[in-house]
Amino acid sequence: MPADSEPRGPVASFDEIRRVLAEFPSADLEAATAAMVHDRDLTKPAGSLGRLEELVVWLASWQAAYPPRLRHPRTAVFAGNHGVAARGVSAYPASVTAQMVANFSNGGAAVNQLCRLVDADLRVYEMALDDPTQDFTQGPAMDEEECAHAIAYGMMAVEPGLDVLCLGEMGIGNTTSGAALCLALFGGEAADWVGPGTGVAGADLERKRSVVAEAVAFHKAQCRDPLDWLAAVGGRELAAIVGAVTAARLARVPVLLDGFTCTAAAAVLYAMDKTALDHCQVAHRSAEPGHDRLLAHIGKRPLLDLGMRLGEASGATLAVSLLNAALACHTGMATFSGAGVSGPV
Repeated sequence: MPADSEPRGPVASFDEIRRVLAEFPSADLEAATAAMVHDRDLTKPAGSLGRLEELVVWLASWQAAYPPRLRHPRTAVFAGNHGVAARGVSAYPASVTAQMVANFSNGGAAVNQLCRLVDADLRVYEMALDDPTQDFTQGPAMDEEECAHAIAYGMMAVEPGLDVLCLGEMGIGNTTSGAALCLALFGGEAADWVGPGTGVAGADLERKRSVVAEAVAFHKAQCRDPLDWLAAVGGRELAAIVGAVTAARLARVPVLLDGFTCTAAAAVLYAMDKTALDHCQVAHRSAEPGHDRLLAHIGKRPLLDLGMRLGEASGATLAVSLLNAALACHTGMATFSGAGVSGPV
């Protein structure tokens, strides 16, 4: 269900957000140990289910509960518009953002079908679509107050009772924003991070690369840390993802990140604290070429590699099926002791 508007409330500051990072809880080792002990007694060779075994331990660790549960997955899609879209960096007009939000509301998007498949609760959050961020080649996309407000808004997507949070975004121009963030945070050249997005190629792709390089060079002298870069070249939906990842960590809710743009947003937290994304899995490897490089920088191995680059939390939602499979095996398989099957010698 789309949210009608952004709620108004106290606006956080960057300093408050920096302080919150120091409050991040660690993984629950007792729950993780319980999952590993039970796994060793299941009727299979140790490690034979590969990452499915690891996912159960991850869920238990970050839910701080054993056995972990998957009764209430939520998919949260944040939608925002970007002033830089006027520079011709997308194959689609900015009006498509609002049109796609309506499509989500009507149940017609890919993510709607995937949410039905895995029984996920879909929430779509519109973020001032009639008021795009500024063209970040001319000035900062957002000022600190606006960016901090968007982060605080994203934190509100995490409510009591969630078992896993699938995050994604919708916003024409946001792969340009994500590429600019990656260039700012991790260096290299614009061409290392800029991909086709909605399908730009040739001269249009070169223009997109030039826009990203121009923006990062323009803001370099004024940006002190990753939050400054988020305000300078990010977008409201990217800032909201930062907030949602933050709130999920505080609430002990494991997170599935979608593709390139979503991971780029979350990487702001990684750039501030290399343990800040330990409660996150990257659901899939995007076909956007910069995603591979980004995954290497943040030390994440994606769960799926299907050539997807749709966004809208489609890959993150699909990955819930892997979590369901992992839990089904962990909780449903017989044990060596219970089934009378001889264990390893």
